[in-house]
Amino acid sequence: SVTCKTNLLQVSSISLIPQIVSNSKKLLESAKIMNIPVVYTEQYPKGLGHTVPELNITEYSNTKFEKLQFSMMVPELINHLKAELNHVNTVVLCGIETHACIRHTTLDLIDQGFNVHVVVDCCSSRTMVDRKYAFKAIERMGANLITTESAIFGFAPDAGHPKFGQLRKLLLEPSVDTGL
Repeated sequence: SVTCKTNLLQVSSISLIPQIVSNSKKLLESAKIMNIPVVYTEQYPKGLGHTVPELNITEYSNTKFEKLQFSMMVPELINHLKAELNHVNTVVLCGIETHACIRHTTLDLIDQGFNVHVVVDCCSSRTMVDRKYAFKAIERMGANLITTESAIFGFAPDAGHPKFGQLRKLLLEPSVDTGL
């Protein structure tokens, strides 16, 4: 399962947002190719706005949850995981802000027994310091820090996979550098 969180009004103050959106689109497209479910949340959309339109999130998912807490793990999403995605034991996370929502979501997912992969070049914060130290904390929690390309190769770990050719097209264009 790929989970993603990006609100519109917060974006103007987020570092590297064009790069994060570009890499996130590649991640979402690969999930679509592989029929991997995508769930996303919006933090207080009435006040902070909706997911950035550039992401075209509804092309990849119609499973959205609104939240006020930093973690994505609101009761409705937990119920969805249990009812619709009970076979899922690994979650790939991307979004903003790394030191708040991604960090809290990671902790909650690990506490609930999920394997968590945080896609570092699809996550950011308002400051590079917050981003950098959030990744350190997230890794200490037990999550795996990966890149967009690592995630894609993880979706089809064998070049003989029937859909690898479609993924290969995404991999031909390097992911945008986010300074890590």
